Amino acid sequence: MWSFYAVYAFYVELAMFAVGGRWAGIEAGRGRVEALMDTEHTGVDSGALDAYSRVVTGVATKLLPSVAALSVRSSRGQGAGSAVTFTDDGFLLTNAHVVAGANGGTADFADGTETRFDVVGADPLSDLAVVRVHHPGAPAAPLGNADDLKIGQLVVAVGNPMGLAGSVTAGVVSGLGRSLPARDGRRIRIIDSVIQTDAALNPGNSGGALADSTGTVVGINTAVAGYGLGLAVPINSTTRAIIGDLVANGRVRRAWLGVAGVPAPLPPALAERLGQKLGLRVVEVVPGSPAGAAGIYLGDILITAGGQSTQSVQALQRLMLGPAIGTNLPITLLRKNALVDVVTVPAELD
Repeated sequence: MWSFYAVYAFYVELAMFAVGGRWAGIEAGRGRVEALMDTEHTGVDSGALDAYSRVVTGVATKLLPSVAALSVRSSRGQGAGSAVTFTDDGFLLTNAHVVAGANGGTADFADGTETRFDVVGADPLSDLAVVRVHHPGAPAAPLGNADDLKIGQLVVAVGNPMGLAGSVTAGVVSGLGRSLPARDGRRIRIIDSVIQTDAALNPGNSGGALADSTGTVVGINTAVAGYGLGLAVPINSTTRAIIGDLVANGRVRRAWLGVAGVPAPLPPALAERLGQKLGLRVVEVVPGSPAGAAGIYLGDILITAGGQSTQSVQALQRLMLGPAIGTNLPITLLRKNALVDVVTVPAELD
């Protein structure tokens, strides 16, 4: 019985004879293989690869001067991470877990500059923090909108993994709309619209930039979820509001309704009429809470809040930021097959 390789060799030689003799054919084949190998090494006829390389190197050239390696020391010990300059006067964006328990530390930039930084504010419930360096000078990286990303889109991660400053990896957006739980003491919040990427992330990448092909920062790298799987907090309208609060106040003010819910299907006729399949079924109302005072009861299904559909917990959670505190928030809900309108006044979350 002939092996696979023997059969393969026989047919190769047969093909060589057909184009002018055994040895001539073998030499011709060898020449083609060597030419192919040369193409791979010299870049000839590899325009697509060159275009890819140009994008990645362009992003790296644009962002590396804006990304710093952070070194922090706290009661928990010594830590490290990355941060992205986003203003010309020295404000940098990083992860809350990178600077947890620290008041400041040292920032090192790609040009060799080393400077102290102070923690301006941190928000563990979004895993975002803002720090400010003592000697600004790094260019501000542009912040984009992760809501515009598409699955399969090229992204580039810039950071300092494993203490290796100025590292760049590239990949694609492999998932959108992921959720990541974040904790602050006893409080738990879901970070929504998290970006999933296969760009290699390692310890030390946390707080670094995830950018699109134009070098615009669309996310802050936050976690390694498994082999070939990294997660980034998105830059969008919600996180921009959080960043603004951190810069202005050093903390994030959040509103509180005092209601817990789970997604539930709406009756088919109502769903078709509203163009909305789900609402939030109320499973808990805290006594004396804004929700309780407004007349929201167990079993109600919240359909809209502030004119926005509430098909998920995250949809309601997105509304619970500083501007909602102390202002009227109209809610439409379904109760015993009837639509009911109530007005709540969210309080500040302690």
